Amino acid sequence: MKKQVEHMPNCTECSVESKVFCSLSKEEKDMVSANKGNNFYKKGQVIFYEGNHSNGLYCIYKGKVKLTKLGEDGKDQVLRFSKTGDILGYRSSLSEEPYSATATVLEDSHICHLSRDKYIAVMAANPKLSWNTMQVLSKDLKNAEQHLINIAQKTVKERISEALILLHDTFGFKEDDTQTLDVQLSRSEIADIAGTTTETTIRTLANLHKEKLIVLNGKMIKILCLKSLRRSAAIYE
Repeated sequence: MKKQVEHMPNCTECSVESKVFCSLSKEEKDMVSANKGNNFYKKGQVIFYEGNHSNGLYCIYKGKVKLTKLGEDGKDQVLRFSKTGDILGYRSSLSEEPYSATATVLEDSHICHLSRDKYIAVMAANPKLSWNTMQVLSKDLKNAEQHLINIAQKTVKERISEALILLHDTFGFKEDDTQTLDVQLSRSEIADIAGTTTETTIRTLANLHKEKLIVLNGKMIKILCLKSLRRSAAIYE
């Protein structure tokens, strides 16, 4: 069960940098604050389910979230990850369609919620907010298209390596260990990113470990050389 978060700052005082709400004036932030809800989610809890009616927009105050879609084979496919400052549910809110994915928290998270009506009202008063939202939509669409191409064309090793690069690019490294990913996922969750089986993922990660590209310590993964791992993922810049 989720419970109401106490002592959450209002939007004006919030120190979290949002890609969407940073353009709001103080008055508009006050309006959002007066109408938003604050919830605490335990690790593994679902924020919203694929196919459910959209009831608004979510903004991550602190935490990590994965968005998945159920495939025809009954297996989850990871679409993307979101972190502190990111928003969720905006596409469904704008299109008035059911949620197209399921959002699950990866660690204990504090998340704000704004109803669709209030979100639309703020957008109508602030063209910059509309522009920011379109930019986020465009980026997500581009990433989704590239992910589909990669699953179809890349080898399993390239996809697993790219999954680790994605986790780095999204969450970075831990503050006290500049090589360890700042997120912990099960082997099956990594398999869901790469579009392969858990067994294949376990073998591939073990091979990357043997090649001294990564170090495995339970769910913690250390990347020894980002440049080499990018080559393993067939990512050339």
